[in-house]
Amino acid sequence: MNGRAAFASLDGKKALVTGGSRGIGAAIARELAAAGASVVVGYRSGQEEAEAIAGEIEGRAVQADVSNAEDAKRLVEEAGDLDILVNNAGTTRDGVLARMTDDDWRAVIETNLSSVFYTCRAVSRGMMKRRAGSIVNLSSIVGIHGNWGQTNYAASKAGIIGFTKSLAQELGSRGVRANVIAPGYIKTALTEVIPEQAKEQMLSLTPLGRLGDPEDVAGAVRFLCSDAAAFITGEVLVVGGGLGM
Repeated sequence: MNGRAAFASLDGKKALVTGGSRGIGAAIARELAAAGASVVVGYRSGQEEAEAIAGEIEGRAVQADVSNAEDAKRLVEEAGDLDILVNNAGTTRDGVLARMTDDDWRAVIETNLSSVFYTCRAVSRGMMKRRAGSIVNLSSIVGIHGNWGQTNYAASKAGIIGFTKSLAQELGSRGVRANVIAPGYIKTALTEVIPEQAKEQMLSLTPLGRLGDPEDVAGAVRFLCSDAAAFITGEVLVVGGGLGM
């Protein structure tokens, strides 16, 4: 085993990463595979990207809309007996509350929060039966501190935190762990469109003075998925360069 795979090894583990075709999800899929895991890349759209990532890491790409209960269940079933579940699928539909439509509210809640419920419910029985497993749900620093124009997004990401803490209490006696990663501002397609002035303001509030890379999040996910974090559950790990501390 090389030096990179030695710490927080996932050798022999089976993992599912939702929203794994690009950005943070793709980085997580690569990192888990580098740690020795067999990875299923879940995706809703972006088939070519998902299959490219799966080919790169010698994994599998499976299409599913995890905001739909039956699709989420099918994805988990096709992934097989999972040791690791990483819920990364998410979307934004920003706008001030006074002008937010019902569709904008529902789309974000269903994609970001209901999907976590659906996949965790589908995977929990198998993990409890095997008395082992690690679930990592991706929230956001916005779910902790809020953000102007993102009431729907903030509600969904805050909901993930409360959901995961409750889940950790339910599954702990069966040896299954559940934790949250809350990224700060990470270099993705979403942050590329942020106006320069707003980006500079963010950086001024970030002690490390830079935007994060998807790999920064992926490394934290790998740690929480591994036996190196065997006594950690129900926790929220903020990966934000010190933003908001």
